[in-house]
Amino acid sequence: YYGDEAYCSAEEYADQALQIATSVPAEVADDTEWMQLGVFAVTEDEEGSEDVTPNLYLQLAVTKDGVIAGTVYDANTGETQNVAGMVDKESQRAAWAVEDKTSPIMETGIINLTKETAPALLHFDDGQTQQWLLARVDEDDQQQ
Repeated sequence: YYGDEAYCSAEEYADQALQIATSVPAEVADDTEWMQLGVFAVTEDEEGSEDVTPNLYLQLAVTKDGVIAGTVYDANTGETQNVAGMVDKESQRAAWAVEDKTSPIMETGIINLTKETAPALLHFDDGQTQQWLLARVDEDDQQQ
């Protein structure tokens, strides 16, 4: 929605996120400068649930050209995977996925990644979209 008017269907919106996330250039120059966006604990955004222990941790960085790279760590499995995506310069939507995968796609506004907490959407290839929450992990907690 843009104000009270529908911008597009939920399916079209999720497809746009896929297009953004998969528009990463084939190669990024070795001397590219990366700006750290931070480390975020990732949880499902369940209303009324204050006692949520995150199991996913996301570390992201971005280039001035809008290329996103990072890792996602699953505390349940101990597995770390690389993520890649892009920022759409016009809409300022940031979308990414695990490298070489097209689902699920996570997205939020790039400005949200400068805040302590931010909503994010997780789009699945079956058409389902869930709202999740990103909570910045401070540097002292990252050391642990």
